[in-house]
Amino acid sequence: MFADHARIFIRSGKGGDGHVSFRREKYVANGGPDGGDGGRGGDIVFQVEKGLNTLGDFRHQRKYLAGDGEPGGKRRMHGADGEDLIIKVPEGTIIRDEVSGKVIADMSGENLKQTVLTGGRGGVGNMHFATSTMQIPKYAKPGGAAKELWVTLELKVIADVGLVGFPNVGKSTLISAVSNARPKIANYHFTTLNPVLGVVDFGGGEGFVMADIPGLIEGASEGVGLGHEFLRHVDRCKLLLHVVDAAGTEGRDPVNDIRAINEELVKYDEKLAEKPQIIVCNKVDAIFMEEGGENPVDRIRREFETEDCPVFAVSAVTGEGTKELLSCIQKKLAELPREVKIYEADFEYEVDSTANLPYTVEVNEDGEYVVEGPRIEKMLGYTNLDSEKGFQFFQKFLKDAGILSKLENLGIQDGDTVRMYGHSFDYYK
Repeated sequence: MFADHARIFIRSGKGGDGHVSFRREKYVANGGPDGGDGGRGGDIVFQVEKGLNTLGDFRHQRKYLAGDGEPGGKRRMHGADGEDLIIKVPEGTIIRDEVSGKVIADMSGENLKQTVLTGGRGGVGNMHFATSTMQIPKYAKPGGAAKELWVTLELKVIADVGLVGFPNVGKSTLISAVSNARPKIANYHFTTLNPVLGVVDFGGGEGFVMADIPGLIEGASEGVGLGHEFLRHVDRCKLLLHVVDAAGTEGRDPVNDIRAINEELVKYDEKLAEKPQIIVCNKVDAIFMEEGGENPVDRIRREFETEDCPVFAVSAVTGEGTKELLSCIQKKLAELPREVKIYEADFEYEVDSTANLPYTVEVNEDGEYVVEGPRIEKMLGYTNLDSEKGFQFFQKFLKDAGILSKLENLGIQDGDTVRMYGHSFDYYK
């Protein structure tokens, strides 16, 4: 099946941690801090690839991870930046946040490349923390956290003209007759599964892009059959060609077909009803009329033809009427705005606030006091407890955060053990 929808996981790179080290050289008794900074994490970048027209590649790979930044080194060595990950998509792809459904980016028009997730900043090495009162800083900052999201990719074909209609009315034959598209053509009783794009060239650089939107059926707007998979492609088209089997070779009534398809378009999105439309009565070479019977094309004209909705009788097989049809299409397109419909981004990435989440203080089965939580873990990540200054800094944090008060409320006594992520301390007030 044609892939125009995908769900993937993306994650930018984590920033490299800053380094703690000190200058050590011959004849230099007390070298200063020389720990380097960590590299930044790689970004997640989406880029339009002109040769792509499907999201099929995302069926086989669901996770996309940018490179992490490398940690800093001694002698002020800066860690290497993480490699950006460029994800190539077809033009017309809309990127949405899976949870909220909000638009992150629309890869259409002039938006051919966009950074969706930025990598974490690189951590700062201890060479930046030396002061007149603290000449031997034994701590550095960790790198910034990576950002991650589950996103959905939705492809909406970009074309000037979209062909709509029931299956097997001759849309594929018509687009192959008037453009450079070469779809597979046969007497399918279901539908073409791929939107097919073709360029109609009038010479002199003039022309337009035509899309064969796969055949619709009644109930398509409610997801019956492959309705939702196909209707999304009508959205960006400026002009609709409503193709019907005027000869009724499948036993259907062309007037009822037109009404049914128009109703599905309106149910899916009322704005589709506002799009200019041309009705194409195809297969006129196969029309058989009994003596005194009404020509079905005349009946269609009587029911639907207006100044804004002309009706053309054509035969995609013989070419009858196609020249006049293309001339009308070109004239109508010249009157319409040339801008592509772009979906405005309305999603804002929320920075992970786990550092401010509540921590827990509990007593385990061995009578030890266990302090856990993202805020504690982060603080331990950039505090060197082997340093006197670093340990004093951590003690101040425990007091200011109210952790010592909670321990006392739980009845902690001098000499009791406190555990925090692999570290154990003896408590003394």
